[in-house]
Amino acid sequence: MGLYKLKVATGSDASAGTCSNIFIVLVGINGEGEKHQMPRHWSHFLPESVAEFDINETKDLGELLLVRVSVECYLKFILDAWFCQYVNVACPNGQLYQFPFYQWITKLGPVEIPEGKGVLITGNTHTSLLKQRKAELEMNREMHKWKVYADGVPHCIDVEDDDASKLPANDQYSLLKEYSLGYNILSTGFEAMLKGFLFNEGSWPNLEDIQLLSSLRKSHNSGIVSEIWKEDSFFGSQYLNGINPTLIKKCFKIPGNFSVCEQMVASSLGTSTNLETELQDGHIFIADYKILEKIPTNTIKEKKQYLAAPMCLLWKNPRDELVPIAIQLSQTPGEHTPVFLPSDSKFDWLLAKIWVRNADFQVHEIDAHLLRTHLLAEVFSIATIRQLPMGHPLYKLLMPHFRYTLEINVRMRKQLIGHKGLFDQSVVTGNGGVPVLLKKAMKGVTYSSLCLPDSIASRGMDSIPNYLYRDDGMKVWSAVESFVSNIINYYYTSDVMVREDPELQAWVAEIFKEGFLQNKSSELPSSFGSTASLIRYLTMVIFTCSAQHAAVNSGQYDLYSWMPNGPTTMRSPPPTAKGATMQVILKALPDVSTTALGMTTVWTLSNEPSDRRRLGNYRNIRFTEKTPQQFIKEFQVKLAEISKCIQERDKTMHLPYPYLDPSEIENSVSI
Repeated sequence: MGLYKLKVATGSDASAGTCSNIFIVLVGINGEGEKHQMPRHWSHFLPESVAEFDINETKDLGELLLVRVSVECYLKFILDAWFCQYVNVACPNGQLYQFPFYQWITKLGPVEIPEGKGVLITGNTHTSLLKQRKAELEMNREMHKWKVYADGVPHCIDVEDDDASKLPANDQYSLLKEYSLGYNILSTGFEAMLKGFLFNEGSWPNLEDIQLLSSLRKSHNSGIVSEIWKEDSFFGSQYLNGINPTLIKKCFKIPGNFSVCEQMVASSLGTSTNLETELQDGHIFIADYKILEKIPTNTIKEKKQYLAAPMCLLWKNPRDELVPIAIQLSQTPGEHTPVFLPSDSKFDWLLAKIWVRNADFQVHEIDAHLLRTHLLAEVFSIATIRQLPMGHPLYKLLMPHFRYTLEINVRMRKQLIGHKGLFDQSVVTGNGGVPVLLKKAMKGVTYSSLCLPDSIASRGMDSIPNYLYRDDGMKVWSAVESFVSNIINYYYTSDVMVREDPELQAWVAEIFKEGFLQNKSSELPSSFGSTASLIRYLTMVIFTCSAQHAAVNSGQYDLYSWMPNGPTTMRSPPPTAKGATMQVILKALPDVSTTALGMTTVWTLSNEPSDRRRLGNYRNIRFTEKTPQQFIKEFQVKLAEISKCIQERDKTMHLPYPYLDPSEIENSVSI
């Protein structure tokens, strides 16, 4: 009994406030209090406001467990949705209770918010909390249902007509992000249209004229790429520090279907060594695009498009440069499958490298980017909402890393890879090839390939110099792992607690079923038996949704805006003989309008709209205990140290690698 002092915070989004009536009920271990209407004042529930109220209770509620919040119509107005950040309650004895929420309330009826301490279900859990968690998850499962996007592909959110506006309000973009994204799309497309590029279906008359388009939007790195894109050392470096840095692997034996021999590469290797020696010394690497075999190709503007499935052999030379030394554009050797070499004519060698870059574009966008970050992040997000209530410590840990993921993925399935979407208009795989390629790519999704340290080791990439994706990525991975370890060991003091957490086990089981399609060969866990296994898995989830997405997304405009370095499609079939000319190259490259559409697309995807949250920025205070809050501060300090080192290094580089700088990494897949 006595006076309870409340602080009620409204979100910062322009539409977060409400003119509806707000009611609150306090619930403690001794029962629940009366239903109190919050006094009305024009400033109480404005965006970014914190309203203070006093309420009297006639009985002692004891330790507070939850608050029950209701939004009801004012007069005969329609319900005005409200974004509630938190409710804080100071009891008569001075004890402070915090109830973090950070969600929209869009419907009539009560919403129960548990007290902010992370709680695992045990035999002693209060019945009020058990009921709250059960009701919350039942509602979430009703609002977040699974559906099949394509055969053999991770399942996704079931949204009517793939319309992002039909998503639950808590999964949608803020107004700021919505308007910012719209501006990015319209401004870039309008410039290209105004200059006439989007309406010109002719071939480029020469490579230099592509500068007229790429100069409409320029980044520091994109300008450098347009100058050095023909250099073999730059071509090779993109496998280490480009936007598809997980494909390359060490080669100890030339594949039987790759018709390269000692004599072919002798001039590249020089007189002091030979191919066999370099293979044994671990200096030979391979990029194999076998996955692109038999992928259906698109028709753009009634013209058939073409795709190759090349193999590229690379050598780490004595200057520690990774350079290509042989390219075969088909997986089937033979008379009409030449091996292209640096010693060939400059046009033959350039065309062969362009075909490899086109293949790399497809594998990067569909496998490394779409499948391994966007689609997996969506699975992690849906399973978390469906299986972990807001009072669970892992909900608090993970939710910042799913911010806006469902919205961007619903948009992507319709506007990017859907029927008549941007891929249909400008990419060789198109709407028909994407699901086929995704299904093939799923066979390569293994637990080890998703865990950075294991991926590096399995590809033999531990010691190659100048592999900045590895060096920066491992620092970020280690920081995430340390943070996750601290959080898990705080809440789970034994392996038994992990094994006996029913919500946790249901969460990982659902991910295995809906995301990894119960594929046991993937070695993804379907249950957890120890804190160590849980820490590894959570590190993978957070890294995938933040750093890994940044690595394969943020540099798209830098690397692809100069179209010949990443053609979205090819208009001529792969050459079956040598003898290329510049006219042959120009005829094979995308036309002017397709180039313009591709450029505007990668600009939009590379530029995160406003309303960003950088890695480790947990603006929403979900953890209310002092110890987890201290862990967050330590995590932020480590990330700041990593950021400082990367920025100092990049100052000395002609072509910087900023993509894994924590100050540039977004917490979640949100673009």
